[in-house]
Amino acid sequence: MKKSLLVIAIMSLTLSCYAKPFDYGYASNGFKYVKHNHSESSYQHAYCSANKGIEEYELDDKTRVDCLTNTHAIEFDFANKAYESVGQALHYGIKTGKRPKVVLILDGNNWRQQIVYFNRIKKIGECYNFDVEYVTDEIIKLDDTGKCIYLDCKCHKSKPSKSIKK
Repeated sequence: MKKSLLVIAIMSLTLSCYAKPFDYGYASNGFKYVKHNHSESSYQHAYCSANKGIEEYELDDKTRVDCLTNTHAIEFDFANKAYESVGQALHYGIKTGKRPKVVLILDGNNWRQQIVYFNRIKKIGECYNFDVEYVTDEIIKLDDTGKCIYLDCKCHKSKPSKSIKK
């Protein structure tokens, strides 16, 4: 019995390293990119309104804080851009005098596999004294068709049909 459990555990660990945390697409020029079903701004709207913050607060250097609350200068980013968010959050913290915070967006059905990025940024936050949090699709209240409540989100935009050349 113990051997069976050990084999199952090892196989699970081995298979988990093959799980892909992101869905990829390819542009017409061959460029590979990470696909997201919802806009970053949809997650910002939901989080910022729930935390009584100001969205897209413009600083004197023309950069914009994604969400400025009474206590935090918050940068949102999808998990695949986790490391970029750190520099931006620290910059916003310096400029506003508020505590920097990174909110990572772990989106889609693969969000549990993206948690590794949250854990990495959390360790960096502990070293450099900033807060880290994550949100999932749950915050944007998806309906049965996978669309969120924010009409300006890309999930509500119709995809252009490809014309066929004859």
